[in-house]
Amino acid sequence: MSLILTDEQELLRDTARDFVRSKCSIDQLRQLRDQRDDLGHDAKLWNEMAGLGWLGIPFPESLGGAGLGLAELGIVLEELGRRLVVSPFLSTVLLGGGALLAGGTDAQQREILPEVSEGRMLLALAAQETPRHDPYAIATRATADADGFVLSGSKTLVVDGAVAQRLIVAARTSGAVGDRDGVTLFLVDANAAGLSRERTFLIDSRSAANLEFAGVRVGADAVLGVVDRGADLLDVVHDRAAAALSAEMLGGIQEAFDRTVAYLKQREQFGVKIGSFQGLKHRAARWFCEVELTRSIVLQTLRALDDAQSNASELASTCKARASDTFRLSGEEGIQMHGGIGVTDEEDIGFFMKRARVSELLLGDAAFHRNRFATLRAF
Repeated sequence: MSLILTDEQELLRDTARDFVRSKCSIDQLRQLRDQRDDLGHDAKLWNEMAGLGWLGIPFPESLGGAGLGLAELGIVLEELGRRLVVSPFLSTVLLGGGALLAGGTDAQQREILPEVSEGRMLLALAAQETPRHDPYAIATRATADADGFVLSGSKTLVVDGAVAQRLIVAARTSGAVGDRDGVTLFLVDANAAGLSRERTFLIDSRSAANLEFAGVRVGADAVLGVVDRGADLLDVVHDRAAAALSAEMLGGIQEAFDRTVAYLKQREQFGVKIGSFQGLKHRAARWFCEVELTRSIVLQTLRALDDAQSNASELASTCKARASDTFRLSGEEGIQMHGGIGVTDEEDIGFFMKRARVSELLLGDAAFHRNRFATLRAF
């Protein structure tokens, strides 16, 4: 498998890089953190990305998309990750949009996905109910009645769940908590009667939500995929989203490394550049190797998922575990090599450490994915 970008992908990378450099900065993240407005991201920037066709990259042309793949989407996300751009890409395009693409009916897809591609619809996946990622630990119940289903339960850490207009909700239609079988996905209007949303903020200043479903009624046409087989869809969506998130993490990893190396070359101590100290040279060299290893597994995984390779799920877990470890390392090394200034709000490097902590846990940390990899290999 080639890990070299095609001419078209290089053009996309150059376009994304120029856009991010001219339009995005860490200062925008500071402003969003301090203002804490109702939306939680820059609507103008989101619309500009929609105008470039980025939101529709993974969707077919027949549904208003670009008909490309994760390899192309990963290029864009890596550049956004370099500036820690706050956007609903993960929640809307990858999780919500990914669920609709994987299991939505023709009517659901035709109604929603063109709106997503145009930047006029925000989505969120409401699946998690535990402090850490545990995809089948679902207690929220969907009870069948004459007209459809009634949802009762709660969700936590719903990324962009406070601003989404539609929700993809995972609820249990049979079985016990922890069972893989018995989960069903439902398309729910965010303003449905009986649904309450509490906005929360993560340590990287991005927003999420806790949701309560108190007898929320949905029709039979709200089901995505097959009743009781929602885990089949969740696995696909989580694999693709984890790989794409890893591409965004790669951007943050690379930027933290580049900024720190530049700092080592200009900061003086005892009359010499600190980058000349052997101990720091060795640490930077090790860090560089980890960055390159992460880049390789991210590129391989995105292409494997696009090609539907038989080992794609194993690669997705390998990729997320590696990206989580490397981003954590990058945050820690960036702070330590900058010294005391690294933990001040005026210095940007600290924001990479915060983003590393959050993205590490989203969709499963390194321990989760190593255990999952072992389980997949066993079968």
